[in-house]
Amino acid sequence: MRSIWKGAITFGLVNVPVKVYSATEDHDISLHQVHDEDGGRIKYQRRCEVCGRIISYDHIAKAYDDGEKTVVLTDEDIKSLPEERSREIDVVEFVPTEQIDPIMFDRSYYLEPDGKSAKAYVLLRRTLEATDRTAIVHFALRQKTRLGALRVHGDVLMLQSLLWSDEVREASFPALEERVTISSKELDMSAALVDSFASDFTPDEFSDDYQAQLRELIEAKLKKGDALDTDETFGETAKAEDEGGGEVLDLMEALRRSVESSRGSRKPAAPKSGTKKPAAAEGAKRQRKQSSA
Repeated sequence: MRSIWKGAITFGLVNVPVKVYSATEDHDISLHQVHDEDGGRIKYQRRCEVCGRIISYDHIAKAYDDGEKTVVLTDEDIKSLPEERSREIDVVEFVPTEQIDPIMFDRSYYLEPDGKSAKAYVLLRRTLEATDRTAIVHFALRQKTRLGALRVHGDVLMLQSLLWSDEVREASFPALEERVTISSKELDMSAALVDSFASDFTPDEFSDDYQAQLRELIEAKLKKGDALDTDETFGETAKAEDEGGGEVLDLMEALRRSVESSRGSRKPAAPKSGTKKPAAAEGAKRQRKQSSA
């Protein structure tokens, strides 16, 4: 792994230098957009609406539009902000772990001690374990001020960015406002159904069946000969433009890069086809899928 950021955890007079690593990665198969008739690759161009020219990345800036005026913000403007220059993961309080609602979790990062001695790092990790508390921290990463939860994950410290409170929507559904009567027999039957599904969660027993099936489909098409020549369909000219300065960028690649820095939620993986399930679970499989949908 390659660290994406360096800084220091600070609480009181204690300073713990750390390196930050992304704790998760995306294994989805990368797909391109192509013309269905000839397989030609669909390209995305960064074209200026004023001059009509294709713009390279080093001449692209960010802007804010209030409806009447537009303010252009350069990279230098962004870097000049005090929070952007900060390299501290500042502990603001230690809270009981159970008080943090999982809905607030965003991205996860591993923290590695950065320096000759890991004593301060280990001390903080053991303290969090002994007190069963999570450190609420404040830090800046990738041009955003973030709230985070610093907790123990195995032998390492894990930093999980948190959503701000106003980013979590309130759930209000008319159907739940109606008075509903549940009998004790219904509760007992429901509890029995839950018990039939009861198990210890083992992530390795689950897999992404969709990606596996998609890969099988691709390999079958390659083996069958149902494929197109990449140079002919994507075009040597487009390749040369990409290598010569990146004036043309594949739309799917642009989307992937954008989503990469903001994606947080992970959908639960589907069970492996060979995973054993209780008989009651098999009988209720279809109903459970409909409910979860």
